[in-house]
Amino acid sequence: MPDQPLIALIATRQTHPKRAPTYEIQQAYLDAILTAGGLPMLLPTSLPLTALPELVNRFDGFVLSGGGDVDPALYGGRANANMHAINAERDAFELALIPLVLAADKPLLAICRGVQVLNVALGGSLYEDIASALPAAQRHDWYPNYPRDYLAHTVEVEPGSRLARILGTRKLRTNSLHHQAIRQPAPALEVVAHAEDGVIEAVELPEKRFAIGVQWHPECLPEDPAMQRLFSEFVNAARE
Repeated sequence: MPDQPLIALIATRQTHPKRAPTYEIQQAYLDAILTAGGLPMLLPTSLPLTALPELVNRFDGFVLSGGGDVDPALYGGRANANMHAINAERDAFELALIPLVLAADKPLLAICRGVQVLNVALGGSLYEDIASALPAAQRHDWYPNYPRDYLAHTVEVEPGSRLARILGTRKLRTNSLHHQAIRQPAPALEVVAHAEDGVIEAVELPEKRFAIGVQWHPECLPEDPAMQRLFSEFVNAARE
């Protein structure tokens, strides 16, 4: 049982016209894992897919972080003018990684884009753009006009779910930085939270050691005890 479990965070390769490529991830993810007692390590999306089985074996837990949109071709969707930052390398990397992580029953925490790509990997689909597909829905893409910790709307969590037990509540205010969302949930996923307009906000795989996806950004709410518990429970599962 590792004192500080190794937690992999996906680092997306970014290319630049006048300098070498870089790998990017928000600092808040690393801080949240460190605070919870884990040791975050970056997993570059440019690594060969043949290395993934060994990487899954070596890491104790995995975070699927936020980022750009998933290519709609991967779930039978259509291109939308509001889509942005599609990254074929990251899509391929995560779609290959997710089944291996779940098969090994390694703890998995999926955040924002992460919950979307998790759904696609398991056979679900997405709303390419919430505002276009659901005109009556409330606003979900509050960033960058508001800070990342702005509590934009209420989320209702299903009683009896693992997420509800971790958060200690069935209703909470969350930040909201996304313009896409789960349309058709994958058969393996259990939907455990919705926004007031019905948009899916969280899923889990109850039979796994820890596999939870949330549409909001808990790493941006470090002062919220419920968000701290979410990361702590994830890291504790990775210790087992």
